[in-house]
Amino acid sequence: MADAFKLKREFLEYMEIERGSSLKTVANYDRYITKFFESAKIKDISDITEDCVREFRLQLNRAPGRFEKGITRATMKKNTQNYYLIALRRFLKYLMKRGIDAMSPERIELAKIKERHLDLISINELKRLLAAPDGADVKGLRDKAILELFFSTGLRLSELCSLNRDLDISKDEFSIRGKGEKVRVVFISEDARRSIKSYLAKRTDMDEPLFVQLSPNKKEEKTKGDNGARLTPRSIERMVRAYAIKAGISKKVTPHVLRHSFATDLLSNGADIRSVQMMLGHANIATTQVYTHVTDKQLRDIHKKFHSK
Repeated sequence: MADAFKLKREFLEYMEIERGSSLKTVANYDRYITKFFESAKIKDISDITEDCVREFRLQLNRAPGRFEKGITRATMKKNTQNYYLIALRRFLKYLMKRGIDAMSPERIELAKIKERHLDLISINELKRLLAAPDGADVKGLRDKAILELFFSTGLRLSELCSLNRDLDISKDEFSIRGKGEKVRVVFISEDARRSIKSYLAKRTDMDEPLFVQLSPNKKEEKTKGDNGARLTPRSIERMVRAYAIKAGISKKVTPHVLRHSFATDLLSNGADIRSVQMMLGHANIATTQVYTHVTDKQLRDIHKKFHSK
């Protein structure tokens, strides 16, 4: 007999300690696997069979999707279904590594999903967006620095929010701790460096965060202290969207769209995909390969130049 819930707990501890997974990742794995255990009435590892996994997949496929924008999706998205399957497959691989007799993880195939569509903006739209914050007050300088830093580094929203004002921008690079607590080096452009310097020179507070909230009634820093003034991800999302509207961009623009722009700009100018993977902090190069479509234009130009001459 092999207690499934005891082994699940040991697996989650392994993910946190041995694999260095974030607490959020561990919590998600716990939720996904527990959902499967409860649905399939799993108590012992021997209870995990291809039949019960197939039944669970049917349940996921027929489950209503997440409530979004006032409506509930008809069904759960395929990539959301895959989160459950990936967690279960990782758990089974852990059991195999420990020599525990269990269903082979290779028996679980992920649901096929449509090719990911990237939300991109054109070079002209990007230029207009970066030029949109034109004020010389603290808010205008702060927002300019945020947009320039996003495009210069390809930082994730959470990574940018975590930056502190003691960031050393005297060099053209700095280290950032990203997903899975992995550290990578990002590079800062001269435009971004200049924007950050101008913004910091205008600040009068002594708060630790690099990007701080401002008083709603006057364009000055809140002085809460103890990280209380740190700008939130939601605030930055709203700010980016507002400047996109100001720049006359009809598409939905988010901080992640600027991360896309960073990656496609590198690739379209000749950077190799492995280098872009490292700069984005992707654990798997397959995640980065979604950007390779930007070379399509270059291939088309080569075809026109050399074909049937």
